[in-house]
Amino acid sequence: MSIDLTVAIPTYNGESSLSEVIERLRHQTDVEHLNWEIIIVDNNSKDATAKLIEEYQEHWNHPFALRYILESEQGAAFARNRAIKEAKGEIIAFLDDDNLPATNWIIEAYKFLQSHPKAGALASQIHGHFEVQPPENIKPILFYLAITDRGTNAHIYEPKHKGFPPTAGLVVRRNAWKDNVPTRPFLVGRVGSSMLGSEDAEALFYIYKAGWEIWYNPAMEIEHIIPVWRLEKNYLISLMRGVGLARYHLRMLLIKTWQRPFAFFLYLANDIRKLIVYFLKYQGVMKNDVLVAAEMERLLATVISPFYLWRLKFIKIMRIH
Repeated sequence: MSIDLTVAIPTYNGESSLSEVIERLRHQTDVEHLNWEIIIVDNNSKDATAKLIEEYQEHWNHPFALRYILESEQGAAFARNRAIKEAKGEIIAFLDDDNLPATNWIIEAYKFLQSHPKAGALASQIHGHFEVQPPENIKPILFYLAITDRGTNAHIYEPKHKGFPPTAGLVVRRNAWKDNVPTRPFLVGRVGSSMLGSEDAEALFYIYKAGWEIWYNPAMEIEHIIPVWRLEKNYLISLMRGVGLARYHLRMLLIKTWQRPFAFFLYLANDIRKLIVYFLKYQGVMKNDVLVAAEMERLLATVISPFYLWRLKFIKIMRIH
């Protein structure tokens, strides 16, 4: 019997939150007519994630399967690509191990894709589920924590204007991803101490470039668990540094090859201008204001981005040879 939909949960040390995610999935509504499954893709966890899933499987008594897969190559991009490879469903619904889907999340995703045949990917409406309430002064950058609220109406993303959604709560057609996203993309996700992210945006770029539509569907709601340490200054600065460092690669993907040399100088000049203007405006409060410090880090990393990424590419080439 064919599988309609696979819920894929890439995880790294997600033992403490996975149970709650699985419980939310066990109580999905209006899915009796669907054949679906859950796969946990363990990306080299050091905790007891494997044991937790094994215990679930021993007592599993549901019409949908719960499968466990180990992906030993570190990086969120590799875990997601492994999920695409192993999934039996034609629709892949991604959840992070700290995403709590609403009880109608699966059926809303399935219905939307049935009625929008050109949609290759759907982004959820993601609410922050905060361990402590975030300070007012950092709210302008909370969307970098994979919190997505673009209103109550479904609409198509226009990446050149508003970028791409996060892969947290992203639902894709398997063939749209499998046929277009490289198995070894340049951006692989945060590994070790590196906060270089935006691997989700790179994957969606390839789907978008192939002619698929990318939609925001507010009927698909998710709560994203945000622990207190993700609101701390050091983490936010590291996060914004990673966003900035990935910027050049994503920009170049969105323009034609012949335009890139000209775009490099235009972007660099404008980024330096923005950095200087921001520094002159906020230098007096930079040490004490978390938002200002984080934004400054993003602007600085954006200026550095092309040189940092060229160095990474050079190192990769040298390792191959």
